[in-house]
Amino acid sequence: MSRSSIADNLASVRDRIHRAAIAASRDPSEIRLIAVSKTKPPLAIREAYEAGQRLFGENYAQELAQKADELVDLHDIEWHFIGHLQTNKAKYVARAAHVVHTVDSAALARELGKRVAKDDHRREGFRMPVLVEVNVGAEPQKHGTSPAELGDILDAVDKEPALQLRGLMTMPPHDLEAARRVFEALVSLRRLHGGRARLPELSMGMSDDLEVAIACGATLVRVGSAIFGSR
Repeated sequence: MSRSSIADNLASVRDRIHRAAIAASRDPSEIRLIAVSKTKPPLAIREAYEAGQRLFGENYAQELAQKADELVDLHDIEWHFIGHLQTNKAKYVARAAHVVHTVDSAALARELGKRVAKDDHRREGFRMPVLVEVNVGAEPQKHGTSPAELGDILDAVDKEPALQLRGLMTMPPHDLEAARRVFEALVSLRRLHGGRARLPELSMGMSDDLEVAIACGATLVRVGSAIFGSR
């Protein structure tokens, strides 16, 4: 995809976010866009960066680490890890990510916390912002903790000195009405577990449903194909 196409697509997505926020009587500045760059080459990320984008989402731990190394000159880039994370890959994410959206077990929280604390690349006292992924719809093909186990995992994150609990994340179904129900359920779970004060971020909404997510309260939307084109 050409530079002008990525820039134009970014402008279109930002306009969608702005209009959706206004329609929901929200401040558009409350919503941040994560450009999902998984499988995309570093050149495409550079082109999005030149168009003003700073937050990028990666799904695979080693791909994230490699891209972070290749794009180390982009000093204010912010890498969000948004894919399923296995404990044996936590070391890559601990080194390269700025935010992790997909903590889904106490064991992963402990491993990630240990790896972040030991990483020599981090400044002293750094705490990795993390979100807990919830499989709200209990869909067998998706990752995430169950709503019933959420409290225990939130507590596990809170116990890790190198982690900073920031919010909740979910992957919605493709059907828009089903997605709305999932988003609303995630908002209810936040209310049950400390509200905005404890869990300020809600990572939900993608290319096809970001308007619905914003209407429900999303603060982070993860958009790939509408920016970079299909894989």
